[in-house]
Amino acid sequence: MDLSDAMWRKSSRSGGNGGNCVEVAGNLADIVAVRDSKDPRGPVLVASPAAFAFAGLVKAGRLDG
Repeated sequence: MDLSDAMWRKSSRSGGNGGNCVEVAGNLADIVAVRDSKDPRGPVLVASPAAFAFAGLVKAGRLDG
């Protein structure tokens, strides 16, 4: 998968202490990519925009019945 056009930004959910920093690239066609900012050449998690949004809803507890 070619991520050379990815425009990475630090997630607003990242910790402010510099430890738990996640970067997100949402400018790519049909995918959202996530990586650890401390290891920019390391593994990247890739999901569809819908799956990424769904995971956020689950984490926020918005799907609890």
